[in-house]
Amino acid sequence: MAANHRGRQVLRYLPVLPAVVLLAVFLAGPVLWALHASLTNAGLTGRHARDPEWVGLENYQRLLQDPVFPLSVVLTVLFVAGSAVVGQNVLGLALAVLMRRARPAISATVGTTVVAAWVLPEIVAAFAAYAFFSRDGTFNQLLGAFGLAEADWLYAVPMVAVILANTWRGTAFSMLVYRAALNGVPAELTEAAQMDGAGGWQRLAFITLPVIRGSIATNLMLVTLQTLAVFTLIWVMTAGGPANGSTTLPVLAYQEAFKFGDIGYGTAVAVVLILIGAVFGLAYLRLLREQKP
Repeated sequence: MAANHRGRQVLRYLPVLPAVVLLAVFLAGPVLWALHASLTNAGLTGRHARDPEWVGLENYQRLLQDPVFPLSVVLTVLFVAGSAVVGQNVLGLALAVLMRRARPAISATVGTTVVAAWVLPEIVAAFAAYAFFSRDGTFNQLLGAFGLAEADWLYAVPMVAVILANTWRGTAFSMLVYRAALNGVPAELTEAAQMDGAGGWQRLAFITLPVIRGSIATNLMLVTLQTLAVFTLIWVMTAGGPANGSTTLPVLAYQEAFKFGDIGYGTAVAVVLILIGAVFGLAYLRLLREQKP
């Protein structure tokens, strides 16, 4: 009997075996390689590219002494908080609520416009954002038409520019998630609250948001982890400058590994980024578990 029970247990998990193997090969494998490489002095070229030497925690000690590293951590947190947690999440929810109340033609037009930015290849969206915020770009042309002061926004406020660009590009995902979640809010709850005299903001705060809190937590986790890994948008718009003013951790890892040829040090930065993503992921998973009845 015990053998038959174990056999049924094995058969139950057999369908997910290919997914587990793929995750092990394409996710766990690169993570383990990055961890190993971060403990060596591997280089992009030269002797250390062919025969890297084991240096232990030397690369992580260098991180603690590198003035750019803490700046990159702060800029990464600012970028994620500004463009994912606040920008995409709040704007996506606002658009979903407004589109639900708007006329079908207006809702379809707004939805198509927002989704168009999302479906663009990241490199195309990056060049579009660069053209918008550059010295001779669209934004300055609009300001000039109204007699307002112009500026080189990518130089003056690079983080603000990349946060707005990433918010513009990624809001569609949050909007679609929240539109689906709002469709699942029971109409009788909002109708009962309306009959009791609750206004629009009160219904949103005390009825809608508590009902869709699971979707909010899921969306926050997905957009946070996605935004942590954004590289192309920032690199095309500012290349991490000026004076490291927009050097997030992905940009720093790329610069160290491929611009300066220090693979070991660059992968140490990448490992720190992985750990930050793991902390965010575990926090959101715990939040999701708490949402279950």
